[in-house]
Amino acid sequence: MAVEVEEDYKPREDEPFMNERQREYFRVKLLNWRDDILKESRETLAHLQDDNNILPDLADRASTETDRSLELRTRDRQRKLISKIDAALKRIEDGTYGYCEETGEPISLRRLDARPIATLSIEAQERHERRERVYRDD
Repeated sequence: MAVEVEEDYKPREDEPFMNERQREYFRVKLLNWRDDILKESRETLAHLQDDNNILPDLADRASTETDRSLELRTRDRQRKLISKIDAALKRIEDGTYGYCEETGEPISLRRLDARPIATLSIEAQERHERRERVYRDD
């Protein structure tokens, strides 16, 4: 059940940041994304339950098991993504959505539009990734 928002509306830099219209735009975007993921999950579950037959050929059975394993890993990643979407929706409700967790500065609207679950500005994300790389290389 997707929620509708004005089709032609896109948040703009010349508006007050995270005004009511922008918050609603991102809330709807996140809800629709979550609904799509949940729908895919239900379809996958139904497919896995329907496809529960035992194949006599070992190669076919191995291929089927590999496909199932991949599908389950994908679903696990999507489960984690739903948690991030829910956290973003909570930030919209409490008024912290769109602001960098590290600096408190606004996250660019282009970044939020591309990655609505973003919690760091591009600059803070790049610093975070550089630190990760340094520690990973040790």
